[in-house]
Amino acid sequence: MAEFQLPKNSRVEEGKLHTADESNKNLRRFEIYRWDPDMDNNPRLDSYDLDLDECGPMVLDAIIKIKNEIDPTLTFRRSCREGICGSCAMNIDGANTLACTMPIKDIRSTVKIYPLPHLPIIKDLVPDLTHFFSQYASVTPWLQAEDTDNDQERLQSVSERQRLDGLYECILCACCSTSCPSYWWNGDRYLGPAALLQANRWLSDSRDSATDRRLDELDDSFGLYRCRTIMNCTSACPKGLNPARAISEIKKMLATRK
Repeated sequence: MAEFQLPKNSRVEEGKLHTADESNKNLRRFEIYRWDPDMDNNPRLDSYDLDLDECGPMVLDAIIKIKNEIDPTLTFRRSCREGICGSCAMNIDGANTLACTMPIKDIRSTVKIYPLPHLPIIKDLVPDLTHFFSQYASVTPWLQAEDTDNDQERLQSVSERQRLDGLYECILCACCSTSCPSYWWNGDRYLGPAALLQANRWLSDSRDSATDRRLDELDDSFGLYRCRTIMNCTSACPKGLNPARAISEIKKMLATRK
């Protein structure tokens, strides 16, 4: 029988418990993944008891309250608090989502918070997105037109503009890519749902004239075709987009082009 060993310091241990006044009637426990690269310790799960009557309604409100009032060493990303920037993407209650749009009331018991899975961790809830954004850059996510000297507005019809719906709304939170088993296994070469959805966004833009070059670069057994239509990406998207369909449309473009 094959035996596998986890890397050093990979086992998550029980951490500190921060209790609250038991007289509070609306207590909820939050278990948060903690890891400090400057300490030669295993990651741990710290527990915090909060009175929800003194906390905002979203998971991000609770995390901010913990950092401000209980444990200032807790590290995480956040910015807009409106589900627009994608900074606060985390794994909450077993699913990738945005902490700022995840209501605490929708989680029945202990709120378990981890960083996005299958990415290197910088500290606590902060994953390293360097590779993710380099893959995004590889699909050249900007308008490319042959008539570069044209100083006129590039017009679109209503129907041409509607082709971008469901594509341009992506906020690059990485929830979809980090929920994809194909990306876990081949993340070094498979571009992943987020980058491929963005590739489709520019392939579908009537103002762009680099379609053939874009398709040539995507026509790769790993870059595109590692997608197995598992659909985790669509389930995980906090904006309700469908990366799996966008990837299928790219495959169709490649199969039908002359």
